[in-house]
Amino acid sequence: MRPLAERMRPRGIDDMVGQGRLLAPGSALRRAIESGRLHSMVLWGPPGCGKTTLALLLAHYADAEFVAISAVLSGLPQVRDVLAQAQARFEGGRRTVLFVDEVHRFNKTQQDAFLPHIERGTILFVGATTENPSFELNSALLSRCRVHVLEAVSPEDIEQALRRALDDRERGLGDRGIAIAPVLLRQIAIAADGDVRRALTLLEIAADLAAGEGGVVGEHTLHQVLADRTRRFDKGGDAFYDQISALHKSVRSSNPDAALYWLARMLDGGADPAYLARRLTRMAVEDIGLADPRALQMAIEAWQAHDRLGSPEGDLALAQLTLYLASTAKSNAGYVAWKRARADVEAYGTQPVPLHIRNAPTGLMKSLGYGKAYQYDHDVEGGVALGQTGFPDAMGEQVYYEPTTRGMEARLKEKLDALREARAKARGEGT
Repeated sequence: MRPLAERMRPRGIDDMVGQGRLLAPGSALRRAIESGRLHSMVLWGPPGCGKTTLALLLAHYADAEFVAISAVLSGLPQVRDVLAQAQARFEGGRRTVLFVDEVHRFNKTQQDAFLPHIERGTILFVGATTENPSFELNSALLSRCRVHVLEAVSPEDIEQALRRALDDRERGLGDRGIAIAPVLLRQIAIAADGDVRRALTLLEIAADLAAGEGGVVGEHTLHQVLADRTRRFDKGGDAFYDQISALHKSVRSSNPDAALYWLARMLDGGADPAYLARRLTRMAVEDIGLADPRALQMAIEAWQAHDRLGSPEGDLALAQLTLYLASTAKSNAGYVAWKRARADVEAYGTQPVPLHIRNAPTGLMKSLGYGKAYQYDHDVEGGVALGQTGFPDAMGEQVYYEPTTRGMEARLKEKLDALREARAKARGEGT
């Protein structure tokens, strides 16, 4: 009565599909498992990549008791009870592999409860998480564990697991005479999106539906099984931030095709279009800036268009914006200039405004020298008072903005370079 995915759990390392890098013959982890000399660890990887199965194999090879708890369902009292049982088992000469699923959901106090037992060797701690341990687990726990990164399983490896389930007469579907074309089996492997457990569940559903059709899984049957499939996406987790990073960096590197792919991935996964519009607007000001001032205007307009149209029609506005941002000239000169100006504000503190550029609306202010010797630029030949400084006296003239030679900034650069050179000469004449 157990699900197919549970029945088909590997009984040995060689039965594991995927994770070839981590469990390759001669690898450090494989040698440790086969020798039974294990260490506490954190398994980090996406759903269905084999974290629970690997923990079970660790207990098997170490001849240890396997105990599993879930951070979603367990509280501190249950954790203490499990640890007390492990202590008693240890005193009796048997170790415990304590598998903690979704360990990142435990708070700091709950995570700290494991520390003395890991140090004494009472338990072999195996935590499983889909989130980045660096952000979700406290440093004390991480310092006592080794982090192993598991990867999503490839469609080729998933196909291997599916064929094994179809052939296995003891635990799989071998005694049911299920027939399925290789091309359809491949569709299941792709639809599983790196999740072996999901693939086996889809195969089991297809086999049940095919029971009334002579045991043949055809295209019509498989279409029913895969009709509502969704791809893996976490709106607030690591995968989310990895994908928005990929979108941003594809725009920055002027790769419109890659940028469009990542936008489609995020919209397909359920990302908030308003969040994406805000991030695209940020790209317009951070990575394009004055090389193409139209980019910011287009970003605002695409954002407004999506607000009015909604999805899916408004998604096209974001798609077109993404293509434009990735294709146009790039410059972060404005972004860099802003950071330099902010750094000087912090470094120099509250500097007084030079008298000559202060406002002088009253007689008292004028008598104190406010606005004295100010040169009205429009009355000066060339329209710029070159000898007049705009910075506090303690700072002297600074250069923050250095335009690139790309896009419209090329013209700005030419003008500003000439002005800065003329200002330097004018200040030199006054000394």
